[in-house]
Amino acid sequence: MSLFTLGLNHETAPIAVREKLAFAPQELGPAVAELVAMRGVNEAAIVSTCNRTELYAAARDEATLLNWLAQSRQLKPEEIRPFLYRLPDREAAKHVFRVAAGLDSMVLGETQILGQLKDAVREAQDAGGLGPALNGLFQKAFSVAKEVRTQTAIGANSVSMAAAAVKLAERLFPDIADLNVLFIGAGEMIELCATHFAARNPRRLSVSNRTLERGQALASQHGGDAFALAELPERLPQYDIVVTSTASQLPIIGLGAVERAIKARKHRPIFMVDLAVPRDVEAEVGALPDVYLYSVDDLAEVVRQGREERRQAVLDADVIVERSTEEFMQWLDNRALVPTIRALKDHAERLRRHELERAGKLLAKGEDPAAVLESLSLSLSNKFLHAPLAALNQADAAQHGELIAAVRRLYHLHDEE
Repeated sequence: MSLFTLGLNHETAPIAVREKLAFAPQELGPAVAELVAMRGVNEAAIVSTCNRTELYAAARDEATLLNWLAQSRQLKPEEIRPFLYRLPDREAAKHVFRVAAGLDSMVLGETQILGQLKDAVREAQDAGGLGPALNGLFQKAFSVAKEVRTQTAIGANSVSMAAAAVKLAERLFPDIADLNVLFIGAGEMIELCATHFAARNPRRLSVSNRTLERGQALASQHGGDAFALAELPERLPQYDIVVTSTASQLPIIGLGAVERAIKARKHRPIFMVDLAVPRDVEAEVGALPDVYLYSVDDLAEVVRQGREERRQAVLDADVIVERSTEEFMQWLDNRALVPTIRALKDHAERLRRHELERAGKLLAKGEDPAAVLESLSLSLSNKFLHAPLAALNQADAAQHGELIAAVRRLYHLHDEE
């Protein structure tokens, strides 16, 4: 079995592809259980965020993972293969370390991915997907993320997705304080966005959520109001800015609803930010003349500001990642020796117990203790040497040099001996 990472992210695939391969939170556990039940897959975990979908596995080959991923999303392997990266062993380890440290994120140095990674690991653990290899990999990844965060300035001057949304809104509207802002959803991303927009003191701040109580809890933190998602179509015309990020697998804002909202607003513009993958807003909405619709990919240029200032921090972080990758691969290689070491010890223990039992019987019969000890030592010596001597005697000429070198190394033999 080898380690594999199979996935795609914001660098390799547009949002139209990423949303096809996204897993909803409630899908992760069953998906992991299904994956590890397949022949050739011993361990597995799935990470799915707005910017990436990745499979981490201890498996016999990557083809099994690719076929499963395509089939699970009702796609053909050739449809997704051009967008995927397929990383074995060392490269797989290095990749997850970079992901955990925020080095592979659209927002360089962001910390949200670490929480998402930990959530994915918990889901995999509960589903029976983690074994020694992946558990060791992820624990090392969390350690790397902490070291990068504390030893470098990777998080300095980082522009978050939430801050980028505010920057774009301020390019369109002179003053957010004159506007009504609506947040759809109540998850972590919406909480961050609400905090950033609330700092601009909008005229009205509202939250619409499937669970009204959770929406009210978030709205109350910023002096806003909340309403049920079912009321969205009739309430939509009231808002100048709409920010949405839900876990819905289908769009919750359709073209027709926005067209009616624009008409009711007498064609006053609406600024919409869709941070969900799959998308919450139908893509056709972006073609309307009075709607300014931005997806997570559209925010990329804004959030990349400040990368130059953090170039040295990235170099420092990469040094940590490289060192940690070597450490992990050494640990993984050592783990591969465990079954052989255990089998060798068990073999020696069986020989020891057998000879000890035989010696005990001889002593019970009244045999001379010195003779019994001599026999015990000779017998053990002969049995311990039987396997290597037999291998040397039975080897053909082509194997002699390699076997001789191995035996001399194992038993620390020198020419004078």
